[in-house]
Amino acid sequence: MAENVSSEPPSPKNIIIASGVALLVALVVLFVAILPAEFGTDPLGTGELLGLNALSRDQNPFEEQLEGHRTDYVEFVLEAFQSVEYKYLMDLDSSMVFSWVADDELYYDMHAEPAALGPEYAESFEQGTADRQMGSFHAPFAGIHGWFWENRSLNTITVRLHSSGFYQSSTVFRDGGTFDRVIDPLAE
Repeated sequence: MAENVSSEPPSPKNIIIASGVALLVALVVLFVAILPAEFGTDPLGTGELLGLNALSRDQNPFEEQLEGHRTDYVEFVLEAFQSVEYKYLMDLDSSMVFSWVADDELYYDMHAEPAALGPEYAESFEQGTADRQMGSFHAPFAGIHGWFWENRSLNTITVRLHSSGFYQSSTVFRDGGTFDRVIDPLAE
């Protein structure tokens, strides 16, 4: 049995409706996916939700640094309920790798203060209790970046920090005082 196929073109009304639907779909795709993935613009928040914002970031893993590379080692002995804060002066986008190990668990807070804004603008990146932490850090802004360690036990605990990266100097905040340390760059 043969089908009855109409050879009439679609009506102008149907063309306008189809065009409107196509435009609406195109706008949804633009705002939901294309803008976050290609241009880093996320007006609806869907790029963050779907993980598309990462696609717009520069994928070149090479980052040139303006400062010389430095290596640092420091250790602090913390008696019961003592604390120390140790921070590096770093530029925006500077990086470092680090490893700190303590004899026993300490409370720690990895945080930073933006340059020239003071402690009220400090941003904490990670807090917890541990006897070690290893990793890398990428400075999200220029300023001082580092750790606060506190011995919340009755034992004497030694914490040892090894780091290597693109920082300019370091500062110790302890016993109500501030002590600057100059760290020479590796041979250039």
